[in-house]
Amino acid sequence: MLLARAFDTKISSLYKAGKITGGVYLGRGHEAIAACGGVFLTAGYDVIAPFIREQAARITWGEPIIEAARSYLGSALGYMKGRDGNVHRGLPAEGYMAPISHLGSTVAFVIGCLFAKRLDGKLPGPVGVAFCGDGTTSTGAFHEAANMANVEQLPLVLVVTNNQFAYSTPNVREFGEASLADRGRGYGFTVHETDGTDFMATLEAFRTAVNNAREGRGPQWVLAKTLRMCGHGEHDDASYIPRELKDEYDKKDPVTVAERQLLEAGWLTPEEVADLKKQYADEVQLAVATAQREPEPDPFREDWNATVWRPY
Repeated sequence: MLLARAFDTKISSLYKAGKITGGVYLGRGHEAIAACGGVFLTAGYDVIAPFIREQAARITWGEPIIEAARSYLGSALGYMKGRDGNVHRGLPAEGYMAPISHLGSTVAFVIGCLFAKRLDGKLPGPVGVAFCGDGTTSTGAFHEAANMANVEQLPLVLVVTNNQFAYSTPNVREFGEASLADRGRGYGFTVHETDGTDFMATLEAFRTAVNNAREGRGPQWVLAKTLRMCGHGEHDDASYIPRELKDEYDKKDPVTVAERQLLEAGWLTPEEVADLKKQYADEVQLAVATAQREPEPDPFREDWNATVWRPY
């Protein structure tokens, strides 16, 4: 979580300085939810599909921070060979799926990955974790994927992060249910609700959901509520979010909450926290400096097969 926050802070400053081409989408307020996403998974065995705010999930899955820097800064040495510009990176052969901008499609292709594993005789065992936001749950692609997950009883852990705004549209204009937990139950999922700002509670919700899916108990719906503590992207000032709501969630910053929980449990000391913050700030600085020195794609020497992987 600290590393993801340090990276987001650096990328935001680079964007404002005109050093990044394309959009920048931060995970401030999402860190506890995202960090838990990769903790219980094994690269090359399970499937994970982060979306635009899950830098912390990418880290706990095992992605080096240099790869995030390479993607944003257009390095030809990155996963996407300099062809992306922000978050659409992954390693499909390892079960690390790149986001698709069309909302709901990411969930659908995780369903496809899991169905393929079943056809290959690899289930039960592996699970797939797909992240989405509250707005995504209103799309047709999402409905088709959620329906198939239940019909086929696939080991999907669907993480619905309700950050209360689909871009600028508040929950009251998005859905009519009292809670998106009701929508999950309507699809036949086992639902786990958690406070997405509470790291310990969210970790336990993920533990239970992943274990259930791995043991063949059908698809799981993790509903985590938080607030996006920034604009939709760095081009957006988020002026549509009421000041009092921002103030409320500023006091529940998930990084601060997790730090307090770990200190109170005696698992870290204040000195160790300070050391970690410095270590991660230095790591981000080195990653960015390295990516900035690396070659960019050469349009006159285009390799059309640069990002072709073997079939999943």
